[in-house]
Amino acid sequence: MSHEITGNDVEHGWQGGVSPFKASYGKLFMWFFLVSDALTFGGLLCAYGFMRHKYPDVWPIPGDVFTHFPFVEQHIPLAYVGLMTFILIMSSVTMVLAVEAGHRNDKRGVIIWLFLTIIGGLMFVGSQAWEWYHFIVGTNHGAMRNVWDPEAGKFVDKIFYGANLVTNEYGPAAFGDFFFFITGFHGFHVFSGVIINLVIFIMVVKGVMEKRGHYEMVEKVGLYWHFVDLVWVFVFTFFYLL
Repeated sequence: MSHEITGNDVEHGWQGGVSPFKASYGKLFMWFFLVSDALTFGGLLCAYGFMRHKYPDVWPIPGDVFTHFPFVEQHIPLAYVGLMTFILIMSSVTMVLAVEAGHRNDKRGVIIWLFLTIIGGLMFVGSQAWEWYHFIVGTNHGAMRNVWDPEAGKFVDKIFYGANLVTNEYGPAAFGDFFFFITGFHGFHVFSGVIINLVIFIMVVKGVMEKRGHYEMVEKVGLYWHFVDLVWVFVFTFFYLL
C-alpha cells in the first residue's frame, strides 16, 4: 500500500530527530575544534620530548633557565612559571562559576565571574610577555659558544646573551625554538580566549543572552577556556618540569 508524501512528512524528515547527546551543533563543533587543536599541541610536545631525550647532555634544565621573579634579586627556579600556572587555573575556576551562573540565568553572576576570568587571562598573557622578555635578554654573564664565522672561514668563540631563533646562551638553538613556538602558540590561544570572553562579556552586559533566554554562548567559550588551561598543565609539566 503506497503512502502519499505530504508537506508535513517532508518537513519532519528534515528535522533530523534529537541532537546527539542532547548537545547543540555549536557545542559539537567546539568539541571538534578542541580535539583537532589537542592533536596539534600533542605533536609539538612529542617533538619536544624527542629532542629533549635525544640530547640529554647538552639540553638545558628549565629550572636553571627560568629563575627570574619580579622585584626579587635572588634566583628562584620556576617560581614565576608556577605563579602563572596558578593564575590560569584560578581563571578556570571563575569560568566554571560564570557557566554555573548562566545555568541559573543569573546575569549579575555571569558578569562578575566572566570579568574576573578576563582579568586572569590578561594577567597570564602579561606574565608570559615578561617571561619572554627575560628569556630573550638573558643573563648578565652570557655564555660562550663555538660558532662558524663565514668571513674568517673557521670556528670562533663568541659570547651570546639571551635567546633567539638561531642561537641562545642556554644551550642548543632548538631549545629556544621550542620555547618560542610552544609557549607562543599557547599564549596566542589565551589571548584569543580573552578577546572572545570580552565579546561575550559585552553581549551579556547588553542583555543579548537574556533576550535569547539562555547563556549557552558562555558555556561554549567556557569549553575553550578550560581546554586552554588543561593544555598549559601539559606544557608546564612536559616543558618546565621534565
